[in-house]
Amino acid sequence: MQDRGNANLRSRRSFLAATGSATGLAALGMPGRLLAAPAEINVGVILPLSGANAQFGINSRQGLELVADELNAAGGVKSLGGARIKLVIADATSQPTTAATVAQRLITSNRCTALIGAYASSLTLAVSEVTERRGIPLLTMSFSDILTERGFKNIYQVVSKGSVLGQAQYDYAAAVVAGADKIKKIALMYEDTAYGSSQAVGVRNAAKKAGAEIVLDEAYPLGITDVTPLISKLRGSDAQLVFPISYLNDSLLIIRVMRQQKLTLPVVGGAAGYVIPDFAKALGPYAQGVLSIAPANYDQQPEHTERYRKRYGTFMPHEALEHAVCLGVLAQALEAAGSDKPEAVSKALRGPRFDQGWAGVMSGGGVQFDAAGLNTLAQPVMVQWQNNELVSVWPRELAKGKLITAAQGA
Repeated sequence: MQDRGNANLRSRRSFLAATGSATGLAALGMPGRLLAAPAEINVGVILPLSGANAQFGINSRQGLELVADELNAAGGVKSLGGARIKLVIADATSQPTTAATVAQRLITSNRCTALIGAYASSLTLAVSEVTERRGIPLLTMSFSDILTERGFKNIYQVVSKGSVLGQAQYDYAAAVVAGADKIKKIALMYEDTAYGSSQAVGVRNAAKKAGAEIVLDEAYPLGITDVTPLISKLRGSDAQLVFPISYLNDSLLIIRVMRQQKLTLPVVGGAAGYVIPDFAKALGPYAQGVLSIAPANYDQQPEHTERYRKRYGTFMPHEALEHAVCLGVLAQALEAAGSDKPEAVSKALRGPRFDQGWAGVMSGGGVQFDAAGLNTLAQPVMVQWQNNELVSVWPRELAKGKLITAAQGA
């Protein structure tokens, strides 16, 4: 009986000694997180991996997997004892309600520190409502202006917002396409989604400011199956340039019908469907010379982006690049926070400049979020299809090649 009492006493003393040592380490400024550092950090990824936008989701997933593998191979998050990044990937389909449900599951069942996604603005808007309520940081490359205009504290948009991209879509075209001839008439056609509507505002405002007449301003439903009436209106509009804003399937229909009808006026696309490898694969010579705005382009930092080509066999599309940037920035924030707690990570994201590694691949040279969560360093770039590659042609300081002026899609 006495031996049992002595054993209990020794056990209590050992416990007190151990806890006292831990307290002492904390008092000396040792990072307490290292005492219980996680082996893995769950990062939720929500993307459209099925349906009409599946290829964008697949490209995005590939960019994220590339960066996660590189980060883990380099030792993981060192301030958290080398914790590895674990991507927990879920399909948002193309339905905002599904995206919101998936977000809820990732947070509650998978205990994700942060979420990345969801490519399409309509999906991201739904996800952001969930992450904001739960205090989980959400990093996105979606365009919609609304994302960072609601006063949310946990949203981080690494690209320029849609209206800024739309303004650059017009202004850059005026600089490189019109030359000495001022643009007098333009056509604007866009899908009636959060992405299309936000970007159309920028094109519309820039054109009006420049004194150009918008002779066609037409919204159409996502997934349109017959663009012939739209192209007929374009033919009768007498526009000098057309600014279409659409995802892949719609962009293919628009350009194919235009070129089949011998309508060769310059096209200045609104990113998305106009800057994906499948665009040139599907259209062949019709793609040659087509211009588009893009939030970033792979030819700005080939020392990073060529690793994607080596692994997956195509150039790195902008959605893959910007999702890679999202994860690169998140990894640096985790390193700075020394914690996998969502509130600590969110605090670490807002304010500092992130320009090392993948974070520096953005065309503005890095990422720095303002109080609203918008990247203040983001700078759009105009690209052109030349020999099945996307070449940055404007602004001058970002140009990697010259504009080709031969008849487009001849």
